[in-house]
Amino acid sequence: METIRFSTWIDAPVERCFLLSLSIDLHAANERAIAGVREGLIRQGEKVTFKGRHFGVLWRHTSLVDLVRPYSYFREVMIEGPFERFEHEHHFATMDDGTRIRDEIRFSTGWGVLGRLATKMIRKHLTEFVFRRNAVIKRVAESEEWRRYLEEWPRGREAPPADAATARRWNRDGLLRGSHGIVAPRGNG
Repeated sequence: METIRFSTWIDAPVERCFLLSLSIDLHAANERAIAGVREGLIRQGEKVTFKGRHFGVLWRHTSLVDLVRPYSYFREVMIEGPFERFEHEHHFATMDDGTRIRDEIRFSTGWGVLGRLATKMIRKHLTEFVFRRNAVIKRVAESEEWRRYLEEWPRGREAPPADAATARRWNRDGLLRGSHGIVAPRGNG
């Protein structure tokens, strides 16, 4: 099993970064969603199938978002696709008036000798893919463009609260309610 760890600093509130990371529309800049949730924000228990070109070949990858802890963590696991096993954990933390996103990807190819030989190339490709994806999230979160993806939300869909206590604190705007009202996004926007 291979592990890739990657961190990205974003000068935007953790709530915004978290929700943008769940946006199928934003992710579709790199790959096209062809089945399951194809727009808006994906929730815990939902699946999405992406189709994209990797190594010159069109690949399909179906992920299940199996665990969501609003604003701090979510995990997606491959349930169908090119790998024997693939898990992607997304960790979010407020740091000095911004957000640190830490990605941890674990995968195994299951392709025997060919997989072992290709692991270095796959590792590099996945690292570059996550780097590009996070660069898009960073660009959008740090500008007014985030409104394009989140202001229309939740398009008839509710956010994915982790438990009943969190559900009571989660409001329609995708923000947590604090003891003194709503904890609004900080920064420019």
